[in-house]
Amino acid sequence: AAPAGAVSFGVKHTEGVSVEVACRGQAEVRPAPSSGTRWPLDEGTVLMFSMSRASTEVNDNKVTVSFYAEGGQPINQAGVFLTGIGISLDVDTDRDGVVEKNNPNKASWTWGPEGHGAILLVSCDKERP
Repeated sequence: AAPAGAVSFGVKHTEGVSVEVACRGQAEVRPAPSSGTRWPLDEGTVLMFSMSRASTEVNDNKVTVSFYAEGGQPINQAGVFLTGIGISLDVDTDRDGVVEKNNPNKASWTWGPEGHGAILLVSCDKERP
């Protein structure tokens, strides 16, 4: 997807995004600094984006890839806006009728009327012969 004549690229990203670069022929994945570093534009080079926290609003993070010609002249840019979505399995771990996100009993389970932890009911019957 690089423009014609591009021989290298650079990456800029907002604080909430982590970017790693995997270059062909190298086993290691290197974290990309938020700006300044350029990589050769080789087939098999992969950029990996991730976010470690949920966004506060839609499209609040961005990754921009700048493409450069021989000699370092900028040719073009491509960008993507990112929205991180938080997903959590929240349950009534102490069985008091209230679902709590950060209940300390979420990571363990104890049987009985004074027990705690999620109860999962699984349908194991055969729906079709």
